[in-house]
Amino acid sequence: MKLITAIIQPEKLPDVKQALFDADVHKMTVSNVIGAGQQKGYTENYRGVVSEVNLLKKVRIEIAVNDNFADKTVEAIIKGARTGKIGDGKIFITDLKECIRIRTKETGKDAIG
Repeated sequence: MKLITAIIQPEKLPDVKQALFDADVHKMTVSNVIGAGQQKGYTENYRGVVSEVNLLKKVRIEIAVNDNFADKTVEAIIKGARTGKIGDGKIFITDLKECIRIRTKETGKDAIG
């Protein structure tokens, strides 16, 4: 079992969701986050005051998958999120030790579905 965490541009979320649905991956958790990476932010001039914005809005997607879906899930995220420019995001893959479905108490691969 793997936990796939992707940090992407907010405007790419619809494309990533569609690519995941096309790859038969329908379960995900999505959060709005802010962070800094290679983009390093930008400067903004508001009413004559220059301010530096170095924490940018991003979207975090977390998907728990069985091992046989990991590569397919990663490829779908890349397909939907990639523009080829700095700031496209990152994907982190971690081993998932255990998963428990609260409703049925199923564990492991059965709990992920």
